[in-house]
Amino acid sequence: MKIAGFLIAVLWVGVLAQDQAIITPLPPRVGQPGKDVSWVPTSDALLFQMLDMAHVTSEDYLIDLGSGDGRTVIAAATRGARALGIEYDASLVELATRNAAAKGVSASASFVKADLFESDFSQATVITMFLLPEINLKLRPRLLELAPGTRIVSNTFTMEEWNPDETTSVHGNCFEWCTALLWVVPAKIAGVWRLPQGSMTLTQEFQRIKGSLNVGGSTVPIENSRLRGDHITFTAGRFTYTGTVAGDVIQGTITGPAGDAPWTAKRN
Repeated sequence: MKIAGFLIAVLWVGVLAQDQAIITPLPPRVGQPGKDVSWVPTSDALLFQMLDMAHVTSEDYLIDLGSGDGRTVIAAATRGARALGIEYDASLVELATRNAAAKGVSASASFVKADLFESDFSQATVITMFLLPEINLKLRPRLLELAPGTRIVSNTFTMEEWNPDETTSVHGNCFEWCTALLWVVPAKIAGVWRLPQGSMTLTQEFQRIKGSLNVGGSTVPIENSRLRGDHITFTAGRFTYTGTVAGDVIQGTITGPAGDAPWTAKRN
């Protein structure tokens, strides 16, 4: 009877261990294949740099595209942000959820099993990703439709002719994949705008803008232009214009030889 009881106990331990192996996902291996990309972790050094570049705070809602083991989402949550990871591999979603619980950030860090191309990330204020260039390009049209000012940070890979607003590399504790690229989604400002004293015509390629002012029958080229999110600045003749774009209205300040004055433009 004692031997039989011992054998039963051993069998139960084996069954429990087998069940535990089923429900406890193993850490992924570097290069592990995924639906769109292989899993390669972002180093802590670059991860912190990416979050710093995006100025992630408790006011943000960060979405990580292809969240893997959850490290980016968890790091954002430890800064007070709400954060969501979108990951196609169910075992990685489970692992990331466990990792978040272990770090005590389950209330603000969550993960879903989903396809990036079928997911809604329109509410994000920050997007992070470590995807391949061709995936970035497929996502680019949707990223450009996000609210102006949304920050997008990529580990290493570009969006081709949409040049980043900032690029930074880290050294020391990072040995490969050590470059962070930041884009700020630009407002849509191409078109003809009416000003009290004339008109303004703008063309746009991502955050790059060109154009001219027509005031009192004279046309003055716009120079030194910069568009970052919904903030615009440029010079025209001796005047510097700064403003904020809100849909079809720009409001801001003109700075010239006589000092500052308000200005407003409305899109035709």
